[in-house]
Amino acid sequence: MSAEATNPAMPGPTTPGAHRRRARPRIDLRRLGRAALLGPAARDRLPDAIGHVVEAHRAHHPDAALDPLHRAYVLAESSHRGQMRKSGEPYITHPLAVTLILAELGAETTTLTASLLHDTVEDTEVTLDQVRDEFGDEVCFLVDGVTKLEKVDYGAAAEPETFRKMLVATGNDVRVMSIKLADRLHNMRTLGVMRPEKQERIAKVTRDVLIPLAERLGVQALKTELEDLVFAILHPEEYAHTSRLISDDATRAQSPLADTAEAMRAVLRDAGIAAEVVIRPRHFVSVHRVCRKRGELRGVDFGRLLVLVQEDADCYAVLGELHTCFTPVVSEFKDFIAVPKFNLYQSLHTAVARTDGSVAEVLIRTHQMHKVAEAGVVALGNPYAPGADDPLDGERADPTRPGWLSRLLDWQRAAPDSDTFWSTLREDLAQDREVTVYRPDGGTLGLPAGASCVDAAYAQYGEDAHACMGARVNGRLATLSTVLHDGDTVQLLMGQDAGSGPSKEWLDHARTPAARIAIGRWLAAHPEDTQTPETAPRAPVPAPAVRPAAAGAVVDRQGASVRLAGCCTPVPPDAVTAFAVRGGVVTVHRVECSAVVRMKSAGRAEVGVRWGDTSEYRVTLVAESFGRPRLLADLTEAIAQEGVAIVSATVEPPTQQQVRHTYTLQLPDAARLPALMRAMRNVAGVYDVNRAQYSATAAPMRS
Repeated sequence: MSAEATNPAMPGPTTPGAHRRRARPRIDLRRLGRAALLGPAARDRLPDAIGHVVEAHRAHHPDAALDPLHRAYVLAESSHRGQMRKSGEPYITHPLAVTLILAELGAETTTLTASLLHDTVEDTEVTLDQVRDEFGDEVCFLVDGVTKLEKVDYGAAAEPETFRKMLVATGNDVRVMSIKLADRLHNMRTLGVMRPEKQERIAKVTRDVLIPLAERLGVQALKTELEDLVFAILHPEEYAHTSRLISDDATRAQSPLADTAEAMRAVLRDAGIAAEVVIRPRHFVSVHRVCRKRGELRGVDFGRLLVLVQEDADCYAVLGELHTCFTPVVSEFKDFIAVPKFNLYQSLHTAVARTDGSVAEVLIRTHQMHKVAEAGVVALGNPYAPGADDPLDGERADPTRPGWLSRLLDWQRAAPDSDTFWSTLREDLAQDREVTVYRPDGGTLGLPAGASCVDAAYAQYGEDAHACMGARVNGRLATLSTVLHDGDTVQLLMGQDAGSGPSKEWLDHARTPAARIAIGRWLAAHPEDTQTPETAPRAPVPAPAVRPAAAGAVVDRQGASVRLAGCCTPVPPDAVTAFAVRGGVVTVHRVECSAVVRMKSAGRAEVGVRWGDTSEYRVTLVAESFGRPRLLADLTEAIAQEGVAIVSATVEPPTQQQVRHTYTLQLPDAARLPALMRAMRNVAGVYDVNRAQYSATAAPMRS
């Protein structure tokens, strides 16, 4: 039980988050506590002690039934009666405060009911069966989940397994974690009566675990205030400095952003766009970060402009007007509406230059986007209610789980042990930025900064990514170790061999828990299969007996000897041209051959040429592939099965896991070339086969 008191490290007027709530002062919880001591009110009306909860709830849900809240308050007040917090407040003030936090975020009635009861099973004589009988299975489930979370020991020794269990409970219904986050926020607000060492321990766990979770669940309103409270405890001197900066800025007669805001309102009015433009002050940690980044702060650095509109299309209309009428800072533009963040966040980010040289940052979003940006999963409502109309439905298989949480649950089940799970989780939570990459099918992948194509493969295909052979990034071939950046398009090249697996080197390039756990599991299960791919250059393959080429082209020059150029090895029905060379020989080239361009630019005259009767032709093909065992053998077998003779073959030394094979082949019939190239491309590991411009020996032919 935490105390209801002000943290000594936090001066009253500049308590973290207070400058963002000036228009709505914090509820006097001591007054609520005194009301609670008077006992439950008459059954025909709600107790005065939860009047503020009801007011906040009705603001989001005007038609909500209040009877469950009434009954939950009566049970919570009577069961906690006589219990006091360390601050001397009646204990009922705590569940009331937690419930008020959630009500202001827009939580639905079931969540608020469970929030009022969240400590009853843990700290009173009330049983889960009583909760179920009185409020139903859903409220019972949420109370049980929060009770289990209360038992989690965040000490270093107990963290891995207990936190894993906590996430299992959360994964079934994120409303459990919503209540837990609100509970932690109120406890952090009232941490001042605790011993300094205990304050520090709780603050560090909040920083390392709960704040990143709040970020990933999209509950920015809780995340930012938790950040400020942790900042005050763990960095009191820097907090005090930031507090003074904010206090000094508050003494200005008018914020320098006000002029820009008014100018924007005028522009949007003239354009006929209904929009609300407000100044959104930065919270303490945000100001501190900007200060470290820019040095001396200017007035515009203490806040951002927020433009709220009704429809998605209005967001882009606002953006167009602002970029037309103001000077945009193009590098600051980001579109999180077309590509939402992994935690449901949507908004347009831009910035405009002011006449004094300073830069004003601008956020543009709809009112619904703003609600989700502040409350995240709390704003989703009750996904299990009959006929619930979730505006975000369809973005996730289960509307209670944003993408990150679904992935988290998948790999926590796949982790071989709690320590592996915990270490990879901590690495993931430490990532404070995400990049969005596009798939060729129009989908997107959200990955942590520094993620590679290996991570993209496991994010898209799960354990099927074991068969990934490479990738194209922005249309160009890339190795799996390639680091991806915001806006990249990645196409993953998958092999057909179901038994193939990753190499040890993949672990060096994996950043996501899903990839590292899946690769580690496969390597542990297949210690004998971790061969390195073919890396040594190969000697030319001994060629079978070569039959002389007998068919070719009838040129427009009597008695001339005809030779098919070895640089481009033309075969029917290639479009061809010819040039006379020494000794009365005419050389035939494909028209797109680079040698043709050189000879024409040098003034060489072309000789008319056409294909004659076809029988045997020689062609040079280049196969590009990713290295793997038996690749060369499989390629030569595929060529042989097409009835094609190999004149020569070379394999260049591999470069970044890519191998280039060059084959000079004797075709019994030129018409077989397309089928031959398809057969070679179908070999696992081969991603491209093309005609080569390669210096190869060609048999002379006469017309």
